[in-house]
This record gives sequence, C-alpha cells and structure tokens, in this order.
Amino acid sequence: MLNHAYFPEGCVLSLLTVLENGSEIECANIGREGAFGLFAAMYSGVSFNRCTVQLEGQMLRCDIKYLREEFKQSPHLQGLLVSYSETLLSQVMQTVACNSLHSVEERLSRWLLMMHDRAEGEKLTYTHEFLARIMGANRTSITLAAQSLQNDGLIQYRRGMMQVEDRAGLEAAACECYGIVKARFDAFLMHLSPAFQATKNGKVQK
Repeated sequence: MLNHAYFPEGCVLSLLTVLENGSEIECANIGREGAFGLFAAMYSGVSFNRCTVQLEGQMLRCDIKYLREEFKQSPHLQGLLVSYSETLLSQVMQTVACNSLHSVEERLSRWLLMMHDRAEGEKLTYTHEFLARIMGANRTSITLAAQSLQNDGLIQYRRGMMQVEDRAGLEAAACECYGIVKARFDAFLMHLSPAFQATKNGKVQK
C-alpha cells in the first residue's frame, strides 16, 4: 500500500516494470509536470510499478489519505488528476511501442531529450550500465549507440556523465515518440495553465 504521493520539483522519477527474474525496464518517467501515487489516491491504494529517483532534486510529499479526501470533494481536482493520469498512460503506451520497434540509438536519443527537458543544467549523470538497465538493452548496445551520437557531435560523454551538444541534431536522431509524448504533455499543461493564475489573496483568477 502507498502512504504518500510524491510531487517532483527538480528531480525525475522512473516507473519500472519488474519481472520475476529481477530484470526491469522503464515504462514512464515523471518530472515536475506530474506526480507519483495519484492512482493510489484516486482508486487502488497500491502501485503496480517500482518507482525510483533517476535524477536527483527536490520533491514534495503528500499523505495519500488527505489527497484522497480532496479528490472526493473537489470536481476540479478530479478533472486534474484524471487528465494527468490519461496523459501519463499515453506515455506508457508510446514507450511500449518505442521499446519494441525502434533502435537503441533512437530510444537513447529520445530518453536523453526527455531528461534534458527536465535537467537544470546541460550535464546528465548517467552510466551506461544504468541506461542499459532501465532501457532493457545490453550495455554493449548502449555503448555503441552513445559512441555513434558522440561521433555525430550530438553529445559528449565520459564515465558517469553525458552532455547534450547539439539539441536539434539529437531531436532529429530520435524517433517520433519523443515529439508525440512531449506534445501530449504540453497540451495537458497548456490546458491547465489558467487554473494556476492566482491573485495575491489566493483566489483563482479566470
């Protein structure tokens, strides 16, 4: 049972599907646009994924019981959480297709772009071993993909550190999944933005 929901402010969370043999693969990631534990607050009270921190940073924690009480009483919060859950589910479905049908280089480009969107700096602290684990690929494939991206001048990397050098080129190297998922989350956030335009006394400004 989950006791808390977690709202990233600077960190990034990774949702992992774990198999019986201990192998795991990322099915979605969550940054400051979302939260982990919302399904538990709305319905089940449990999580069907393992959640880990993949990019360190600040995070807020909310007791599930309080969030559930607010969810039951507030139509606005109901719409907000359901809309976000649908958007997150679309990321999961897109990631399933991406992991099955696209090359490791395309998938690595997509993943680095998603992290670059959320990172506060240009440098990403990830090892090839970590990337292989969450992407469900072997380390050799990740190394070859990273070398190819570096040879093309898109990234620079050394042990435990990657840096995006050519953002536009990396977007061109990624599969269409990055753009599709980003567009869906941009639409979700754009739709919500008026609700967060508050006046000084805390009342919502339409």
